[in-house]
Amino acid sequence: MTLLAPTDQPPGPSDIAGFVAANAEDDIARDLLRPHFVADRETLLLAGFDAFGRLVRVERTGGDNASRCIIPSRCWRSLIGSGIVAVTMAHNHPSDDPRPSAADTRTTQETAHFLRTIDIELDDHLIFVADGHFSFRRAGLL
Repeated sequence: MTLLAPTDQPPGPSDIAGFVAANAEDDIARDLLRPHFVADRETLLLAGFDAFGRLVRVERTGGDNASRCIIPSRCWRSLIGSGIVAVTMAHNHPSDDPRPSAADTRTTQETAHFLRTIDIELDDHLIFVADGHFSFRRAGLL
């Protein structure tokens, strides 16, 4: 006997590698990052940390009408000028789909490369939805 799974249902968030349920989020995700996101507009955060893991600065930028987030150079200048050694990048998906898009993956790779050239580590890139968040680090994509 062969057991077949229904094909009309996409995998739920908890079935996606790298997904962290909201009730299992750490303090930084739950208390620092999540409160910045609203359901109807994509927002991007860059959180910079010093060598002791202390938060130094948070830069926030909103998406345009096409729900894209562009990181203005002023955000990078503020972060880099504040003596950070690590960055956590985070944004939300108003669609409530935690899976990274091709643009999310490309941006993460480009950001990690850029930061490495100036000796700063990209700790993670998180994609927030109502039920939790997707972590590039946990999914093995960083």
